[in-house]
Amino acid sequence: FMSNLAMPKIDRKLIAKKADIVSDLKKIIKTQNILYHEDELRPYETDALSAYKQKPLLVVFPENTKEVSKILSYCNKNRIKVVPRGAGTGLSGGALPMADSILLCLGKFKKIIDIDYKNRCVVAQPGVTNLSITEAVQDKGFYYAPDPSSQIACSIGGNVAENSGGVHSLKYGTTTNNLLGVEVVFMDGTISRLGGKTYDSEGYDLLGLVTGSEGLLCVITEVTVKILKKPETVKAALIGFSTIEDGGNCVSDIIASGIIPSGMEMMDKALIHATDDFVKAGYPRDAEAMLIVELDGTEIEVNELIEKVDKIAKKNKSSSIKISKNEKQRLKFWAGRKAAFPACGDMAPDYYCMDGTIPRGKLAQVLKEIGRLSKKYNLPVANAFHAGDGNLHPLIMYDANEKDALKKTEKFGADILKYCVKIGGVLTGEHGVGVEKRELMCEMFNNNDIQQQIKIKRALDVSSLLNPGKVYPILRKCAEEGRVHVHRGKTKFPDIPRF
Repeated sequence: FMSNLAMPKIDRKLIAKKADIVSDLKKIIKTQNILYHEDELRPYETDALSAYKQKPLLVVFPENTKEVSKILSYCNKNRIKVVPRGAGTGLSGGALPMADSILLCLGKFKKIIDIDYKNRCVVAQPGVTNLSITEAVQDKGFYYAPDPSSQIACSIGGNVAENSGGVHSLKYGTTTNNLLGVEVVFMDGTISRLGGKTYDSEGYDLLGLVTGSEGLLCVITEVTVKILKKPETVKAALIGFSTIEDGGNCVSDIIASGIIPSGMEMMDKALIHATDDFVKAGYPRDAEAMLIVELDGTEIEVNELIEKVDKIAKKNKSSSIKISKNEKQRLKFWAGRKAAFPACGDMAPDYYCMDGTIPRGKLAQVLKEIGRLSKKYNLPVANAFHAGDGNLHPLIMYDANEKDALKKTEKFGADILKYCVKIGGVLTGEHGVGVEKRELMCEMFNNNDIQQQIKIKRALDVSSLLNPGKVYPILRKCAEEGRVHVHRGKTKFPDIPRF
């Protein structure tokens, strides 16, 4: 899919006017907040997807909402493309710049503006990291629920743009379920507030529209999220299984019984060993699959649920079960799962992290298909799942130094996602579409579906200048004409430059 990816036509005339654009922007923001020399641009040529790169025309770091408004208004009038960027931890190429685009970085928006315990919410700038919100309120016994594995680095603005989830999204929801309001700037420079500290607002659900919009509709300059009181008791169980199918069936049975764990994660044997070697979490190394099931609430409630989960696990032929005895051990259980991606660094020179979502009842079926595809492409794969909500993260191992290795890996990944859609799932659970899954959108939506979504974008961004080339499939000819068209087959146009 990525190997045959077309991008909007590059405006060479605009690139030739780079010096004039820099001069104009110096009238809007401080000179030191503009990067335009080649060596300064290199760190911003990719995001955490890291298989593709493209230096932007220049990079700007506005310091406040008014500066963002003026930059976007200027770019809109001069038809200059803008790519918003948070912490750069995205895994779908959503912040990948273009050669004729300005990369708008929100790295200087890193203040927590207000902590309101009475209304149980925090108002923060988009550059504040996910984990920083919990750290700011934990002394009062509160926390922010969505917790992506990259929470130590990913920004809350990026979380909103991608509707990020995490290991505790099963019970407490993804970003959209914990978001109360945003301040945004549209491409014409208009500043608008959507939602606030209240839970309901009149009119269309524009807050829901913006959440997960991947930078195509607006630039987020402020975020209001709800915080939760920490539960009285939290315990986690490590459950081993001799087959992946037994583990998948256990997940389905736990949910079918009416139990909603605060988190339920699954890893296969390859990842069990890699993560246990990495953090010494005490995982069952003889198991083919492992579940981490976390339950929270009152002490009586948690103990009763742990017993029920134990019975369900044994019914599904569990080979081992270990219950956390204290908070330190519980956090150790999770440390392995949180370190799953970096732990894979010891398994192969490179790995490609996929993201799709399936019906929970099809988990064992999908794992079997991934195993079949692994043999077909002769590429090892390690699997991590947000098992409770069916969000899977296969990690495909490859060596980028081998000829056509990345292309083969992409095809493997595409087949996994196509199978997810085929059995009733979707292309992404939290990483977004970006450029990675863009050509696969046609597997899930027909032309009318896509066009309706594009009409919404064009209503808010008339000239399609905000984060162009992302999410929706395009043909270069259509891009030149300012149109976007669904294309099911392979294109003949140049792909994004690679490492």
